[in-house]
Amino acid sequence: MKIQMAENVLKANDAVANANRQTLARADLLAINLMSAPGSGKTSLLEKTIPMLGEPCPSAVMVGDLQTSRDAERLDGLAIETIQINTGTGCHLSAAQVAQALGDLDLGRLAFLFIENVGNMVCPAAFDLGEHRKVVLLSVPEGDDKVAKYYTLFQQADAVLLTKTDLLGVLDFNIDRVREDLAKLNSRAPFIRLSSRTGEGMGEWMDWLHKERAAVTSAKGFR
Repeated sequence: MKIQMAENVLKANDAVANANRQTLARADLLAINLMSAPGSGKTSLLEKTIPMLGEPCPSAVMVGDLQTSRDAERLDGLAIETIQINTGTGCHLSAAQVAQALGDLDLGRLAFLFIENVGNMVCPAAFDLGEHRKVVLLSVPEGDDKVAKYYTLFQQADAVLLTKTDLLGVLDFNIDRVREDLAKLNSRAPFIRLSSRTGEGMGEWMDWLHKERAAVTSAKGFR
């Protein structure tokens, strides 16, 4: 019975996710689901990314947290719109929560929609939100064993960002081990080294964002 209930929850979520996907398909934007452990630097990355995209590429953000609006407050004023989603005891965002937030956004104004999922390396991997791309962050302080341990998350990634690379050489972290584990699980996702503090990798990250948006909008027939 418990297994059947879990299957029903996922099926219901997938149905809403497909509806979200259709809604996003009518908009000239790229929607990205950012997933990672707590403290990996999702909000810091967006604080750097959104100003670099600038006025030609307006962005909105959905921020998922159990409680507080502290991350949303950091991004308020950078993004055109910032929506806080508090999940209470929920360890991930659901497609239904995203659907409700989509109704509050003027999608026609946007070039990018960033969905900052709840910090967790397990639950978000199971729930489709209807996004175009999944981006997984791994920070140097977390250790080099996380790709192998949380393989279901990294298998789905369209890009993997190694964050806080300014701590390489300070902390014991074997980047070759991470690359080897990724090669076994997901060889299609680009691996980008990033530091929000020093700016390392931000150019490569921006190039990826623009390339993926162009691919999505071109496929939809936008000019």
